[in-house]
Amino acid sequence: MSLEKLFEQLKPNKQIGEQKKEKILPPIEQWSPPYCGEIDIEIKANGDWYHNGTIINRLPLVQLFASVLLKETHDSVDDYFLITPVEKVKIIVKDAPFLLTQWRWLDDKKSMMEVETNLGDTFTLNKDHKFTLSDDGFIYVNVRRNLLAKVHRNVYYQWIDFADETPLDRHTLEAGATDATEIFFYSSQQKFTLGYC
Repeated sequence: MSLEKLFEQLKPNKQIGEQKKEKILPPIEQWSPPYCGEIDIEIKANGDWYHNGTIINRLPLVQLFASVLLKETHDSVDDYFLITPVEKVKIIVKDAPFLLTQWRWLDDKKSMMEVETNLGDTFTLNKDHKFTLSDDGFIYVNVRRNLLAKVHRNVYYQWIDFADETPLDRHTLEAGATDATEIFFYSSQQKFTLGYC
């Protein structure tokens, strides 16, 4: 499938991605198109989208494609697809499909945090948007449809500046572990752990 053909199949929904708040996403869960092979689209680790080795600079186009991004996991392997009502094509995602690049408190009490991805997705950190800590110390947050955003290092260091710390008791620590401290903050009455030291 060509990039142009993919765009034409999604054209009726092209207003998706142009609204910053409360995007209306296509109902991809209701679509069951046949698998049509791979398309040379790759999402780099820094969040940039490439087609045939060339960066896609048109943000609305990338937002449109991201709105129909689907992740399927089989035997602990994640595969990513762009899905339209008539076709399903596989793409490459090097790390996570999104990068979390901005954040702000929504209230004076600093009890609710809104975050934003590199593609303009905004949401409040709450029970529906959990953190996942990787073995190499990176943080990922669920954006939507089980698609993750990697937390940019600049955001991580800003969070560390105001995060709370608490020692873990011996019952929480894994067998053989010594003292450890959890680093975290709260948003929407949910704890978000940044790591341990």
